[in-house]
Amino acid sequence: MLTLAIDQGPKRVGLAGRIHDMTQSQIQMRTADSRTGAECGRWPDAVLRWSGRVLVAATWISGAIFAVYILAFFGGVALRGAAERWNESLPGLHDAATPAATIAIGVHFLAGGVLLLLGPIQLIGGLRRRLPALHRWLGRTYVISAALAGVGGLGFILFAGTIGGTLMDIGFGGYGVLMVLCAGLAWRHARAGRYERHRAWAIRLFALTVGSWLYRMEYAAWSVLAGDLGRGAEFTGWFDAIMMFFFYVPNLLVAEVFIRVRGSRPHPVLSLAAAALLLAATAFDVLASWLFSRGVWVPRAISGIVGGPA
Repeated sequence: MLTLAIDQGPKRVGLAGRIHDMTQSQIQMRTADSRTGAECGRWPDAVLRWSGRVLVAATWISGAIFAVYILAFFGGVALRGAAERWNESLPGLHDAATPAATIAIGVHFLAGGVLLLLGPIQLIGGLRRRLPALHRWLGRTYVISAALAGVGGLGFILFAGTIGGTLMDIGFGGYGVLMVLCAGLAWRHARAGRYERHRAWAIRLFALTVGSWLYRMEYAAWSVLAGDLGRGAEFTGWFDAIMMFFFYVPNLLVAEVFIRVRGSRPHPVLSLAAAALLLAATAFDVLASWLFSRGVWVPRAISGIVGGPA
């Protein structure tokens, strides 16, 4: 019996060892599979992240050029006493009979230029973490500028009205009210230390502030695709009516989705699809910005600075 037990001992040890080796092999295979799966799920996230950064960079460059055009052209001709040239950009912006409206829209333009320059900078996470004091001071400037832009636009509507009539007054007036509201709430939550809520309202505010830039971009895209279809002489066409709200309402919807899904990991297929959309938007942004810069923004900015026709 003792001999049998001794003889069976190595067999038992050998069997247990084989079971242990098999278990370890399975664990290693599963670990390798999980690493492979994680790597497969990681690169679509990286593609989505970088495509978003490329779009933000393209948007900032385009918005910066547009901001320089706003400040150089509208500010430059106003300083020369030729504010009537504002009507070259949009009929009805300047009327000598309504100086209060001229001052209001001037404030709107000046503050809007600051917003377009500072907005993307405020969204850079590394800057917030490394230079919090700079982020706070730029944030104060940004929020005050947003409030001034909203109040200036509302003042212009109150004193002069828009060229498109009541519906445009409502659409653009709602835009101004939302600007002031988002600016106030972003400021309030930051002061109270509620930083997640602050970021959410700051994102909504940024989505609104790019509206004036998108307004031009979307009209340009429509002109390329459909010409003058749906457009009236004084913004009275059905497409004009849509655009009175479309230049900012979809932005808020996109911002809301971004706020709610931030931090989650979407399916790799959804990440790649979203990245493709972002890259397509970047391509449109670059093309439209080039056409606008060459044909309108740069010539008028130079005209505003040095004088003479655009």
